[in-house]
Amino acid sequence: MSDVRHVLVLPDRDAAQEAAEALGERFGVVEKPQLVRDALAGEDDAEDAQWLVVLRDEDGRLDPGALDAFAGEWDGWREEP
Repeated sequence: MSDVRHVLVLPDRDAAQEAAEALGERFGVVEKPQLVRDALAGEDDAEDAQWLVVLRDEDGRLDPGALDAFAGEWDGWREEP
């Protein structure tokens, strides 16, 4: 079993939380994604932080292109591993 992860980069915490909740409905993701605050280099202000939604996909069933389009709905993107 491989450890495949997808990382969606979103502009703020609200967007990350909404996207994480919508993943279950849209893609049938059962395991709760991990939300991670990613401060931009040299920035201490929370307003300048991006949020990452990290989800595991051991079976490789999630389409990277569909995830990228999904993240785009919140002005985000899917980070290439």
